[in-house]
Amino acid sequence: MKKKPVRQVEITATDDGHCLRFDAMASPCEVLVASKDNKLALTLGKLIADEVWRIEDKYSRYQASSVCSAINNSGGQALAIDQETYLLLNFADTCYQLSDGVFDITSGVLRQVWQFDGSDNIPHDSDVQKSLENIGWHKIVFDEQQIIMPDNMEVDFGGIGKEYAVDRAMIIANEFTQLPLLVNLGGDLAANKPRKTNVPWQVGIEHPGFIERKPMVVSLLKGALATSGDAKRFLFKDNVRYSHILNAKTGWPVVQAPRSITVVAPQCIQAGILATLALMQGPQAEDFLTEQEIKFWAIR
Repeated sequence: MKKKPVRQVEITATDDGHCLRFDAMASPCEVLVASKDNKLALTLGKLIADEVWRIEDKYSRYQASSVCSAINNSGGQALAIDQETYLLLNFADTCYQLSDGVFDITSGVLRQVWQFDGSDNIPHDSDVQKSLENIGWHKIVFDEQQIIMPDNMEVDFGGIGKEYAVDRAMIIANEFTQLPLLVNLGGDLAANKPRKTNVPWQVGIEHPGFIERKPMVVSLLKGALATSGDAKRFLFKDNVRYSHILNAKTGWPVVQAPRSITVVAPQCIQAGILATLALMQGPQAEDFLTEQEIKFWAIR
């Protein structure tokens, strides 16, 4: 029987406060707190880590006891849901509508034919088409009490879960303290206020595919930031790079999209979905974000 990884929060002192580190959602996570109070910082770090782990346990498709697994194993029968799950499903519906069906949390079944491991293993179109039979958010019926999903379909909250966890962590943190802080879950992050008066947080953004290139540094006073791209998950064949960003309507990767897009927004879940929706526009990604009148960085 596979043991669960030990969950712990590590704390180190910084020049103007403390850094709390932990692992969650397959990512290194950190909380930066502008306070010299070791006990306060550690308490805050544990509160945030516990909330992130709660969300991971509740919505991960890898957890047999999760709500996600319960939905996926419901076999076409009605399944009772709570308010939090309803709100996430409602947000997923909004994303589906805004993207005209390109973003679809039922498209996770495509991982059965697409393995983005850096190889040249491109699936046959017939296999992709077969997977499309089990995709279609419009087939799902839900309200505040229950969800009914056809058999042989599944949902995957991976496209919105980490950003949601960042926003929840910020709510927990702001209820506990008014100290300046930044929550970073594997590159999706948010800050409640400047580190010091008019002194921004310095955020590094990795350049996809170029290990020797130094990360781009972004200054963030407050708000949220999320990045979407194919830095580590892609396929490459006949001089064509296939991104892991899939079009749920075709089952194939979006073409001619930027390698990476970083978006700033008031909330992380907003930044994350805007970055993803932009990538799904392919060559029109930058035009899409310019129309939204938000700050962004695109790397091609």
